Amino acid sequence: MAESPSDTHSISSLPWYIAGSQIVGLTVVVITGVWMGHYRGGYEWTNPALEFNIHPLCMVIGMVYLYGDAILVYRVFRNEKKRTTKILHGVIHVIALVISIVGFTAVFDSHSKSGITHMYSLHSWCGMMTFIIFCVQWVMGLTFFLFPGAAFSLRSWYIPLHIFFGLGLFALSIGTCLLGVTEKVMFSISSEYSKLSSEGVLANVLGLLLVIFGVTVGYVTTREEWKRPPNPEEQALSMDFKTFTEGEDLGSP
Repeated sequence: MAESPSDTHSISSLPWYIAGSQIVGLTVVVITGVWMGHYRGGYEWTNPALEFNIHPLCMVIGMVYLYGDAILVYRVFRNEKKRTTKILHGVIHVIALVISIVGFTAVFDSHSKSGITHMYSLHSWCGMMTFIIFCVQWVMGLTFFLFPGAAFSLRSWYIPLHIFFGLGLFALSIGTCLLGVTEKVMFSISSEYSKLSSEGVLANVLGLLLVIFGVTVGYVTTREEWKRPPNPEEQALSMDFKTFTEGEDLGSP
């Protein structure tokens, strides 16, 4: 089906939204790095206080920036082969998973060395829940979409759930980061925060940019006219796959 002039005009604006999301996302990563590196003393595995600083940086890179980019690949590569896009989607999630594991390792090791209780705050509860569901979501996606063993009907059933939980987890990741930012400033600069110290302002800006990044990714992902256009070749392959897996024979009586 040919695209209408209004759809063509709308699609022409898509690269600007993608570019804007990347600028905001990279800015979020840079600000987190500056906050932990400049204001909080830097990064070091042997020093518990500095080891902790690895945690927010890794979680922002893995569970926010890369996670958002993994979602956006279906809009950036609208006309590429779907299997190629799926593989890229999965690979970015793997990288995000590995970086997030490093972040979790840093915070647990830092707390153990410092004698701080684990998993007592709302931030930690939300973070652990997000990470666990993220791992389940990744395994389910790998099983249903990258391996050919899943039946066509099961894939069709799971796709809406995968999309819903993907966007829901992304929103939860943003919310968890906001809780972490608030918790960090309360613990580190509680006496200076109300005086609009430079560190406090930087943390607030980081929080706003996290929200902007999340909203931008969500907006790009949910606009109907920016979804991948139907590909006749892929539809034919899907029908052949359905015939093969479900035993339907279009040529039989």
